[in-house]
Amino acid sequence: MTQAKSPPPGGPGPDRSRMGPTRISTLVVAALGAAAVAWLLISTFYYSGIPRLPWLPVVTLAALAVLEAYAAVNTRGRIERKPGRDPVNPLMVARFVVLAKASALAGAIFAGFYAGLGGWLFVETTRAAIGDRPAAGAGLVASLALVGAALWLERSCRVPERPDDEHEPDQRQSRPGQR
Repeated sequence: MTQAKSPPPGGPGPDRSRMGPTRISTLVVAALGAAAVAWLLISTFYYSGIPRLPWLPVVTLAALAVLEAYAAVNTRGRIERKPGRDPVNPLMVARFVVLAKASALAGAIFAGFYAGLGGWLFVETTRAAIGDRPAAGAGLVASLALVGAALWLERSCRVPERPDDEHEPDQRQSRPGQR
């Protein structure tokens, strides 16, 4: 008689193919890497003709943060079936989760980039560096707002747990010999 071996940790298993929540550690590593790249690029190329920092990316990041925060509030209300709300479309929720995960990572990269850029600009005392500080600071704030809104949207897309679901056996499992 042989003993059944359990799958190795990190190996194939029924839960390995499921998408999990966004890890904060992933976002922190992405932000730190982007900050290092930004610092290196800005310190190398700033005085060789880089134009002023634009405000359009800041406005775009802030608008995305507002839209995702609105989607989080709306989706949570629809999932909880609050009165006056239409039922939620599961495919739309899946799309929102993908959008939230991508936005959280992109926001973390932008936040790291703006943090590295802003850090270097606050060390420099030239007139051009002082003039670029507001855009860098606003970009950092807008990027962090996008990360927060994306994580909120991702959390809002979760199905709430019901106390009566914990003790019921799964009715979808088929018995041997049945289809």
